[in-house]
Amino acid sequence: MSKTIAIFGAGTGLGISTARRFGREGYHVALIGRRPHALGTLVDQLREEGVSAAAFPADLAQTSSVPKLISEISIRFGAIDVVAYSPVSTNSFIPATELTADVMQSFLNLYLLTPIEIIRQVLPSMIEQRHGAILMTLGSSAVHPSPFMSGVGPAMAAVRSYVHSLHGEVADKGVYVGALLVGALILGSAWHRELSAGESGVLAGVATVDPDLLATVLWDLFSVRDRIEAMLPLPG
Repeated sequence: MSKTIAIFGAGTGLGISTARRFGREGYHVALIGRRPHALGTLVDQLREEGVSAAAFPADLAQTSSVPKLISEISIRFGAIDVVAYSPVSTNSFIPATELTADVMQSFLNLYLLTPIEIIRQVLPSMIEQRHGAILMTLGSSAVHPSPFMSGVGPAMAAVRSYVHSLHGEVADKGVYVGALLVGALILGSAWHRELSAGESGVLAGVATVDPDLLATVLWDLFSVRDRIEAMLPLPG
């Protein structure tokens, strides 16, 4: 029976690597992101590699659009077996002294409210089938808050708390819920490409991580199911 992974926030870093990793296991791949042309390029690459893939352009900050989006994916591929949620917001880090309620609302929409709505849409089928997974990729600021890195950090801390609660409620129903915490710049990602094209030396001293390694960790979390979360790079 065919299986489907929906990758929310798909891009040139972790998104494409996750698609390839699950695609090798026979999964259909739904790629969701804001930029239709960029998604189309990724779909073309995957199809050339023998992976069944399709693009679903959407603004994940618009939580109200989730039911329609899930319906479109289900019509194309059937029920979603795995959700991989890893969007990236520009201007994610803001000093706490400059944070406003309006700005915080945008982070909450993208990182907390939209994944909650996605999960609300797909979880009943997963529980009924006693099979499925929710894989959240978060920044390490969800665990280690720092000065001048507010905004995205509190939102991710909230969704991490939600992940831990949900894991405890559905693990015995055949559904895995877990998180990958990333504390480095993902090679090949939009941020990495933007910084690489900027001022010379801007990446000096910045820790980086291979997206293929992250995708392998996501697969291990899903397939082994022996822990709720993993962090890379490993704490020193």
